[in-house]
Amino acid sequence: MNCSRTPARCLIQWMLSTRSTVSPVVMPSIRICCGQLLSPLNLLFLSLPNSFILKQHSQICAKALLFLIAVSSSSDLLSQRSWPHALTDQERDHFERVGFEPHVVRGIETPPPYDNIRTAAEWEEVEALTIAWTDFPCIQKQIVEAAKEECTVIIFADDEEQVIDYLTGNACGGQLTLENVQIVPTEYNSIWIRDYGANTVYGSWNDDRVLVDWLYNRPRPDDDAIPDVLAETMGLELYSTTGEPYDLMNTGGNWMSDGFGTAFASELILEENNGGSTWWTDYPDHSASEIDQIISDFHGVDTYINMPNLPYDGIHHIDMHMKLLDESTLLVAEYPEGVADGPQINANLEYVLANFTTRWGTPFDVIRIPSPPEQGWGGGYPDANGWYLTYTNSVFVNNTILLPTYYTEYDTTALRIYDEALPGYNVVGIDCDNNGEAIISLSGAIHCITHTVGVEDPLMISHLPLPDTEDSTNDYVVEAYISHRSEIQSATMHWSTSPDEEWNAVPMALLAGETANWSASIPAQPVGTSVYYYVEAEANSGKTGTRPMPAPEGWWSFAVIDQNVGIDGHFWVDPFLQAFPNPASAIACVPLDLPRAAKGELYLSNALGQKILVIHSGNIKAGVNKYFFDAQGIAQGAYLLTLDLENGQRWSQHLMVK
Repeated sequence: MNCSRTPARCLIQWMLSTRSTVSPVVMPSIRICCGQLLSPLNLLFLSLPNSFILKQHSQICAKALLFLIAVSSSSDLLSQRSWPHALTDQERDHFERVGFEPHVVRGIETPPPYDNIRTAAEWEEVEALTIAWTDFPCIQKQIVEAAKEECTVIIFADDEEQVIDYLTGNACGGQLTLENVQIVPTEYNSIWIRDYGANTVYGSWNDDRVLVDWLYNRPRPDDDAIPDVLAETMGLELYSTTGEPYDLMNTGGNWMSDGFGTAFASELILEENNGGSTWWTDYPDHSASEIDQIISDFHGVDTYINMPNLPYDGIHHIDMHMKLLDESTLLVAEYPEGVADGPQINANLEYVLANFTTRWGTPFDVIRIPSPPEQGWGGGYPDANGWYLTYTNSVFVNNTILLPTYYTEYDTTALRIYDEALPGYNVVGIDCDNNGEAIISLSGAIHCITHTVGVEDPLMISHLPLPDTEDSTNDYVVEAYISHRSEIQSATMHWSTSPDEEWNAVPMALLAGETANWSASIPAQPVGTSVYYYVEAEANSGKTGTRPMPAPEGWWSFAVIDQNVGIDGHFWVDPFLQAFPNPASAIACVPLDLPRAAKGELYLSNALGQKILVIHSGNIKAGVNKYFFDAQGIAQGAYLLTLDLENGQRWSQHLMVK
């Protein structure tokens, strides 16, 4: 019986949540408390009113847990793995009694001494996936099973034989071979390797691979040593932001990079570097500009996007509500209107879209994915004390992506969204809420408990996917950035009107005066055609690569559509949604909803018909697009917002400026 799913949901299971003030010492203790120790009482309680059940059952569970804590030694305490992201009361009590000695072996405390430093994006090719083996063996066995088909899996373990026995045993899906599995004996404190692990950074743009680590924001010294162990295991240099003036505290769940100098974080990065202190750890004292400079020095990031913290996520790690799928696509969690973190997520998304663009200067494409409520009694969304269920907490492992799942009603939608967003990828769902391994109760899932190390010699291919088009006359130009440390010998663009039929291979040529930008064309196609394509390249060293990585099973696509007819066969209706605020006096938002992609110009004109401001000119993606302009400095009065499309269609909307 799973006590988190019965009417008498006991306090011990509730205490697994990081929102509680008391956390469990060990998972076995919980099983004893909620199972063997209290099973006779459970039978009695099930016949009693719910209010009485809760009160008495919780009191007994709590007393049993306190007894278990009392008889545990301090060394046992620190050896546990089931700690949530947040520091527990038991850890606080331990450090108050015996003190805290931080880990001191911290690698090289100055920036990597290379030009053109670059931090790898998660969708790039990886050599290894890392995990710390803990009290969630079934979840981790499924991760190993999928990941070892793509790369080496490095398992940090304090009991190597136990790990081998579980992986090769019949539990949780059956026997696995140990091919591509490397077990590294070591000590650690928790499962959250994403937060305390190191990131892959390249010098000379895509050469000189190193690891970069930060000050860890938890007093868990064995966790903090894992980057050193990894660096020694793989023979890599480790650089650390641990010494002044480069001291910087950060955590991997609050970090995402596009591979081209842009990274995302919540404002936790500002809070934990503001000179304060917590948990026996003094924060570094840096301004926002100083933080940006350190991130630039160690990671090659020149655009560091910091978003306001969410009110209900507890840990303020962005991987709990968003994910970069590629250089131009954001996967963002979505809640029902007004629920939980939905309003702040939407506000943060509008802030990003209004102020930042992709590496090509285009707006980010946004895919929304519903976040489910926790099931059962005591569940619901996070604003009703439900667990923080999320589908964005996923990890790329070359041609595979692993994501958490919870229950069928929402899982089917999430899996479909990933399948449609990432054609050709092996999309693997791993249950994070059932079978006795509800890791999501600790405010983390698949991304939180994995990390990766990029390959030594990445072959980079970057491309902005072509939008749907009305053009059935001119060829479609495909441009791609392609780079390798040995330089590129050849590149080929493959296209087809069906991914199940033969692909046409077109040699790509370097653009005039360029060293890494290649181009080829797809012949014009008739209206109603869907076009599929991918890019392949070979380096002078002989290394080859494709993008999308799973090609030809994976591809980009666009459609050639009648310029006068919408995708549902009807003529278009007015694409203007209501601009706001109206009247406007500062930043104003102009939302457009197009049934298909188009090219056009959005502008503001005065009462005389004079164009005074071009708000946007160029490609407009299908769906809702939000464009912003600053009304400050524009004279008060009545104005007209106008959208002109290339096909001659025009719509307008009135706007007042005050």
